[in-house]
Amino acid sequence: MKIFLESTLILVIFVFVSIIWVILWGSIYLEIGIDIDERYGGMPYVSILILFLVLYKNKLQFSGRNKGKDREKLPKLISKILIFTAISLLFLRPVLSLFSS
Repeated sequence: MKIFLESTLILVIFVFVSIIWVILWGSIYLEIGIDIDERYGGMPYVSILILFLVLYKNKLQFSGRNKGKDREKLPKLISKILIFTAISLLFLRPVLSLFSS
């Protein structure tokens, strides 16, 4: 039962963060004139997944009721690489759309 509740909480948080993230970046992309349904449309979603993974592994897993011994943070270098990759994916889409037109 604990696993089901933890998983449901993670899913709800992920959906909430994803909706806000897509609305935010979707409006930014529309403001600068990039079509959301373009060829590189999956990049913001991949960045959401990467950032949520880092957020969960470094913060959210320690706030729940799960007190298992398998809980550990991501190494700092891995966290920085993943965050850099996610941010790069967000800014790479406008750059790629400039060259594809």
